[in-house]
Amino acid sequence: MASKVSAYQAKRDFKKTREPSGDVEVRSSNRLRFVIQKHDASRLHYDLRLELDGVFKSWAVTRGPSLDPADKRLAVEVEDHPLDYGDFEGTIPKGEYGGGTVMLWDRGYWEPEDNMSPEAALKKGDLKFVLHGDRLKGSFVLVRMKKDRDDGKRINWLLIKHRDDHAASRNGGAILNREKTSVASGRDMAGISSGKGRKPKSFMLSEAAIDADAVWDSSIGLAAEERSARKPSASKRSRRSSKTSMPAFIPPQLCKTQNRPPSVSGWLHEIKFDGYRIQMRIEAGKAQLKTRKGLDWTKRFNAIAADAKVLPDAIIDGEICALDGSGAPDFAGLQAALSEGKTEDLVYFAFDLLFAGNEDLRGMRLDERKAQLEILLADAKAGPRIRFVEHFETGGDAVLRSACRLSLEGIVSKELDAPYRSGRSDSWVKSKCRAGHEVVIGGYATNGSQFRSLLAGVYRGKHFVYVGRVGTGFGNGRARMLLDTFEPLKIGRSPFTGIGAPRKEEGVHWVTPDQVAEIEFAGWTADGQVRQAAFKGLREDKPPSEVTAEEPAPQKRAAPTAELNHTTSTKTAARKGAKAEVMGVLISNPDKPLWPEEDPPVTKQDLALFYEAVGAWMIDHLRGRPCSVVRAPDGIGKEQFFQRHAMPGTSSLLELVKVSGDKKPYLQVDRVEGLAALAQVAAVELHPWNCHPGKPDVPGRLVFDLDPGPDVAFATVVDTARELRDRLDDLGLVSFCKTTGGKGLHVVTPLDAGRSKSVRWEEAKDFAYRVCQQMADDQPDLYLTKMAKKLRAGRIFLDYLRNDRMATAVAPLSPRARSGATVSMPLTWAQVKSDLDPKRFTIRTVPALLNKTEPWKDYDQSKRLLAQAMKRLDGKT
Repeated sequence: MASKVSAYQAKRDFKKTREPSGDVEVRSSNRLRFVIQKHDASRLHYDLRLELDGVFKSWAVTRGPSLDPADKRLAVEVEDHPLDYGDFEGTIPKGEYGGGTVMLWDRGYWEPEDNMSPEAALKKGDLKFVLHGDRLKGSFVLVRMKKDRDDGKRINWLLIKHRDDHAASRNGGAILNREKTSVASGRDMAGISSGKGRKPKSFMLSEAAIDADAVWDSSIGLAAEERSARKPSASKRSRRSSKTSMPAFIPPQLCKTQNRPPSVSGWLHEIKFDGYRIQMRIEAGKAQLKTRKGLDWTKRFNAIAADAKVLPDAIIDGEICALDGSGAPDFAGLQAALSEGKTEDLVYFAFDLLFAGNEDLRGMRLDERKAQLEILLADAKAGPRIRFVEHFETGGDAVLRSACRLSLEGIVSKELDAPYRSGRSDSWVKSKCRAGHEVVIGGYATNGSQFRSLLAGVYRGKHFVYVGRVGTGFGNGRARMLLDTFEPLKIGRSPFTGIGAPRKEEGVHWVTPDQVAEIEFAGWTADGQVRQAAFKGLREDKPPSEVTAEEPAPQKRAAPTAELNHTTSTKTAARKGAKAEVMGVLISNPDKPLWPEEDPPVTKQDLALFYEAVGAWMIDHLRGRPCSVVRAPDGIGKEQFFQRHAMPGTSSLLELVKVSGDKKPYLQVDRVEGLAALAQVAAVELHPWNCHPGKPDVPGRLVFDLDPGPDVAFATVVDTARELRDRLDDLGLVSFCKTTGGKGLHVVTPLDAGRSKSVRWEEAKDFAYRVCQQMADDQPDLYLTKMAKKLRAGRIFLDYLRNDRMATAVAPLSPRARSGATVSMPLTWAQVKSDLDPKRFTIRTVPALLNKTEPWKDYDQSKRLLAQAMKRLDGKT
């Protein structure tokens, strides 16, 4: 421990500060813990600490965590802290490192969210995790920034809330103001500073807290698990069991996929069973059978449960299968048995022993656990429905070839000396004989009343991506069964968020993506679609959110010989034609430079990532409005074109809307993922209509474009914007300002549609003209309302022409097809001052700048009736 927290200890004088020294050993917990400490030091901030490898990995979150996914909070990585720091609440003396008051603001448990180990995720700079705290709950991500500040003296990350049931759409930091007392003592900062009030209740050193880890917490769907078993080094040292009570459920260990089994020694190989993963728990002569997510399916497999009653108290890991005439696992037969309730012929294949009575065996070697399991089953004389899984310790390739010759699904290879680790692990890998996968059904197709195919998808991050059609395997009444299953799940809109999904057409039916199917297929296409997919059956044991595209794990092979070492390279070139993925959309030619003159060039992938970063803010100004785009397929230095209407092959993520007076449909962006689809076609500028969402004939905002002529200082443009704001304010209208991405500014006024007859576009345009003309009449040497360039030298053109039914204006946060990769940046009025530099707002700078201010914060609350402003204007003329 001392070496792990030496940096922490070197910064503190423990004769002066009451902070823990790190010398106290904190007992390992069955679940990873976290704390958040409110720290009023030289600057108020919140310290996020995540337990990992016996210490707290720590970040100083400068503005505190936010529940709004649009907020990206700066999190500065600091030194590892000892675990007993998680109970510290008090005051650090002034003059000492971090001097100030510390409050235990939140605490609880956390878990890594994806298949990567948390250590690997931290190294990669992308740690996704779920918090189960008293105050913070749900999914978050820590993303390391590409360039550290202060010449690398500190490492900066961004803390971002994921979209889930615990997210807030706006004002995500409100929880910091709402929750002002300690979760450990109930004191506020003043009470902690004074040293008065109730002392904090221990969490890290509390036996009660540790004992609580040993039981299944049904409220969050997590079971206790020995976290030390996640650490191979610690587990391989102990090689012994521990005494504790049997938990109600243990999350299973899962496999990674690779093309061939490991060729090094130290592995065993088992047949891969084509069935349902089931955990068997026997206590006092009563058996429970639970799925991989902890659902109790004992009644569904009552014959196996009855056979298991003879077993001693234990927790066993295994798989339930149906067997065909040759004794091979038959997934279709399992489906039929479950649907018909005829499960008496099913077999439980036991391959691991996790508990024997109150002995926790998970820290033991696998081969030792299997040896105990074999003895346990033999001594108890379990019936034929419960069978021990034999294994082979050599020749993984030969075992796989034999499995394939027998038409089995494949094999699972496991490290002989590895402990049992809940979750996906490198110590278990599967190699398949034929390409198989789980997919989530997002729709189906019919031809009249005849069932035709399933529309399948998988999850990539939070996005549900289309992977193709499943067109065979529907015999023996399966088609009717599928129609009966999906009929009540039908919905009106496609659930897919990935590019390339089929459009709504006759015979295509969308369904809620709740059903998981097992398929076989001939492989993946270059676009990530399944080829020649055949349906095997529906899976009830796996939640849709866990169905992701499988990626092969790295092969574990013997070290290369000395003769080959000199040819080994640590850097592998990117595969030619490879695609990037942003928001579930595959971006072809991701490295294509769209702004080639920048250093480095801004690429197509950079554009997609920019849209992802600002999309949650931007979408409210696009949704429901037809949108034209400027496209630059080969970069802004080459041919560009302005696209008003939808074109063949338009992404399913974009809406096609028709407006009166035009036969061709317009594009419309109604969801954030649609922005990635626009990046895929190199849409470098977005120009929405200024109507109310869904009402193209109703003015939704006025846009005044302040366009300076030659020799006009930008400070003069700023003064003009502020004057226009004051004039609109006198008329009862609230206005907002943004840069154009060029040399001018836009002043934007949101409008209320009203309940009575709305104002027409001609009236809105006339109102905007009259406001501008009044300014031009008052200062004719500075302003004009005519577009003629010969009149504009030294003056500002007050462009009111954006306020027409089919007129557009560049969207807030839209990039511009101009040198510098500038962005139309929304501003607070405090930013609209003489030293404003619009060139500083670029694709690379805007995402971080957007987090530091709250531009246009009250936009939706600032809508006013234009009719009332028109009356006031009439009174002034």
